[in-house]
Amino acid sequence: MKRLFALTALSAAALTLVACGQPAEKTAEVVDATVAPGTVQVADAWCRPTPNGAKAGGCYLTLTAGSDDRLVNVSTALAQSAEVHEMKMENGVMSMAHLHDGLPLPAGTPVELKPGGNHIMLMGLRDPLVDGRIASFTLTFEKAGPISVHAAIKQPPVVDSEE
Repeated sequence: MKRLFALTALSAAALTLVACGQPAEKTAEVVDATVAPGTVQVADAWCRPTPNGAKAGGCYLTLTAGSDDRLVNVSTALAQSAEVHEMKMENGVMSMAHLHDGLPLPAGTPVELKPGGNHIMLMGLRDPLVDGRIASFTLTFEKAGPISVHAAIKQPPVVDSEE
């Protein structure tokens, strides 16, 4: 029954986009029927352990919004401040910057915060992020309500470089 409902909702959304004059290609970006409009789904949250003495750490996750939204703030008791940062390559140099206007979350499109890309930066850590523990923080969105996240602190997966 759930599958039939999801398929029906997806079909209705696709028809709505086509009826509104959207190009046919846009139907592939239809909102995931499992994420309700006005909400944001958080998946795969984790933080990297910090070496002794480090005062900054990174956290990663995937956000999927049920309708267009924006991640505008991150707060935590673990650090003096937390920000959403963007990593980008400019003139052959990798740079990192705070996204002052927040992180856009297009409806139904998973937005991955990951090492080497956009991420949550915890600055002024009060204690190190220790492997095996949990890091808790709150995400605040422009439209959806705040979400408490409990992220595993763990080493990143090893990537096989032989391809």
